[in-house]
Amino acid sequence: MFRPLPLFIGLRYTRAKRRNHFISFISLISMLGLTLGVMVMILVLSVMNGFDRELRTRILGMVPHATVNGYQPLGNWPDLAGQLLEHPRVEGVAPFIQMQGMLTHNGAVAPVLVNGIDPAHEGKVSIIEQHMQAGVLTDLRDGEFGIVVGELTARRFGVQVGDKLTFVLPEASVTPAGVFPRLKRFTVAGVFKVGAELDGSLALVHIADAGRLSRMQPGEVQGLRLRLDDLFQAPRVAWDLVATLPGELYAQDWTRSHGNLFAAIRMEKTMISLLLLLIVAVAAFNIISTLVMVVTDKKADIAILRTLGASPRSIMGVFMVQGSVIGVTGTLAGCVLGVLAALNVTEIVAWIEGLLGRQFLSSDVYFISYLPSQLIWNDVLLICSAGLGLSFLATLYPAWRAARTEPAEALRYD
Repeated sequence: MFRPLPLFIGLRYTRAKRRNHFISFISLISMLGLTLGVMVMILVLSVMNGFDRELRTRILGMVPHATVNGYQPLGNWPDLAGQLLEHPRVEGVAPFIQMQGMLTHNGAVAPVLVNGIDPAHEGKVSIIEQHMQAGVLTDLRDGEFGIVVGELTARRFGVQVGDKLTFVLPEASVTPAGVFPRLKRFTVAGVFKVGAELDGSLALVHIADAGRLSRMQPGEVQGLRLRLDDLFQAPRVAWDLVATLPGELYAQDWTRSHGNLFAAIRMEKTMISLLLLLIVAVAAFNIISTLVMVVTDKKADIAILRTLGASPRSIMGVFMVQGSVIGVTGTLAGCVLGVLAALNVTEIVAWIEGLLGRQFLSSDVYFISYLPSQLIWNDVLLICSAGLGLSFLATLYPAWRAARTEPAEALRYD
């Protein structure tokens, strides 16, 4: 069977036992370093992609992609909603009234953002209905002053459906007895959990009840929440809508409230990718060291091959094959291990948390309570290409050095 000489000898050198065991050890370290670098890059980028996905689907599924607000309360919001829905990128519209304040219960206090919503329209702009742990949104009824709180808020106060919470507005009422903060007792009508920071900072009430607390006229709202087909177009679409609609309106979008978090994740993904690439680069330098020592160890063999008629190009090919085998083996092994780790890291971390009895990620600190992962095959392809490319480049100098070996010099003392 015909075998190209460089490929045949290169593979034979790779399989052969070495007289110098240190060279074999360095070869193994090079391969393991490359495997570790590729595996960690795939795993870490998958986790960063998971955080990116959770930001879009969970947090940005709860907060509006954009809002159209009036400088004065909007009384004709159904007509305005119809005009907004005519835009091709607007998929859903819902009215809202937003208030900030504090919730209190049995002496415990927590800040909260209260959204007054219309339960009949909220599902068009929010994923809240899919994440209700207790109760349903339709339990929020006009005049009953019910409230839906997050799981963290319910756990912090130790309340459940049917219990009472007091909402304190950042306003004061002047009475003959003195100045008192404005208070309103609410009944817990439901509990939601999205596994994000919103579980401890957001509450929902009926929009009519919120209007009464905000001293608006019946039927008036603060603005309209929008869900778009492409959330990354939110700034442009929101301001285009305001520019074309009549009345004194202004727009806001998610990039103002959560854009910094999204930008931070993207920046961290880029920086971590560059740092982890250094692991692969170090493994590539190890390949250079290995091949340089192999060339020194095989000088006599190289001289004999040159004497038998092997060309410098063939000698280069021998050592490029040997280095490439190390690179391909390490990269493929790292790819397989990285893909397996990325597909199972969420379950593995959850198992470790259960084993140790502690939670690594808490919604009180981070915006989600578990380690997400999303494997993107384009990232895997890019990482493997980088590993193979660096491995190939690492073979060039040692192979060129082997090709310059002079037979007479190499065999002079043998």
